[in-house]
Amino acid sequence: MKSKHKNEIEIMSPAGDFSSMMSALNAGANSVYFGIEGLNMRAKSSNNFTIYDLEEIAKRCSEYNANSYMTVNTVIYDDDLELMRKIIDSAKSAGITAVIGADQAVIGYCNSVDMPLHISTQANISNIEAIKFYSMFSDVMVLARELSLEQISEIYNEIKKQNIRGPLGELIRLEVFVHGALCMAISGKCYLSLHHTTKSANRGECTQQCRKAYTVKEKGSDNELEIDNQYIMSPKDLCTIEFIDEIINAGASVLKIEGRGRSPEYVKRTTECYKEAVDLYLKDEYTDENKLRLKKKLEEVFNRGFWGNYYLGGKLGEWTDKPGSKATKKKVYLGKVTNYFAKIGVAEFKIESQELKQNTEVLIIGPTTGTIETKAQDIRNIELESVEVVKKGEVFTFAVNEKVRKNDELYKLVPGGQIPEKRYRLNARTN
Repeated sequence: MKSKHKNEIEIMSPAGDFSSMMSALNAGANSVYFGIEGLNMRAKSSNNFTIYDLEEIAKRCSEYNANSYMTVNTVIYDDDLELMRKIIDSAKSAGITAVIGADQAVIGYCNSVDMPLHISTQANISNIEAIKFYSMFSDVMVLARELSLEQISEIYNEIKKQNIRGPLGELIRLEVFVHGALCMAISGKCYLSLHHTTKSANRGECTQQCRKAYTVKEKGSDNELEIDNQYIMSPKDLCTIEFIDEIINAGASVLKIEGRGRSPEYVKRTTECYKEAVDLYLKDEYTDENKLRLKKKLEEVFNRGFWGNYYLGGKLGEWTDKPGSKATKKKVYLGKVTNYFAKIGVAEFKIESQELKQNTEVLIIGPTTGTIETKAQDIRNIELESVEVVKKGEVFTFAVNEKVRKNDELYKLVPGGQIPEKRYRLNARTN
């Protein structure tokens, strides 16, 4: 059954750096969201951009006909106000599409300078009255993560019934998270990190205390609470690929992928999977077979195991049983691109670690390139002789049909397991 609304379905992807941004855009994202400086919920967990990157971000998104959204969604204190205004002024000047915020200071300032605003999940919008209130300031609202599809549908139906429109005169659009990390706190409002380390998760400094193993012990005795799962505060990751059609039918038109602290290949894979799912849905071809195929592809990149959050009416969370990723594949760093011969479509590399064999699956990642997935076929050494394996220190080539650039990084893919993702810090929260 086709969507109940006519709005174009928007896939919104995370960008922690330019490599991830280009991975998202090349994979077909309709929009990307990112943070700069310190006033965003990934301030300490991803490679944030700066004010000086804003024009380049806007330019690249424009080239792909994609929207750019800047997060300014932490708690704002008086001594943050000057920086907040500077960030928003810079975003408007650079041509950034909209700001994502929740604090009244951010909302008020965006309104005063005519900067388009999306209301963040940190505002915990859970009912139609909140929608009506925020419609004075915003055309797009990220709903609380704890809502069921039934509740989302009720809100959407009321928006249509009451003809609730935003500042641009369009019906309010609803945005929901469809994939990525979750945390135990209501819409991400958590104080565990603050209590344990004096670093506030509400200021973008989450230290992942919920992902650790704990024992529950009765004070004054040696009695311990027996539990089946050590990680009782660490939820599995959200995955809605098997019911994305139901989410769209409930009224959501902006589908948001979590992961500004994730690797570029994670961004590429999640974006292309949800993009394909939506395209198949719109063509009435989203079969059970396609759902299973796409879920298996998602399992290849970082995940803590999957569950559907509260969308389908569940009351209790599902928790991880082990730390780290359950990805069925992991990447191993090999070396860098040293040259690219565009006329013949061949890349030259120097291997800095490990070894690479013929026909191995590889990733090439770079800030302009994004992420390229291919196989190392017809590997040749510096004398252009075909070889079965190259080792540390050797220069070699193989065909790459897409353009790569000097200093792009080369990785090989190997079977995964319970491993932490080392290049990017783990994230417990959405924003």
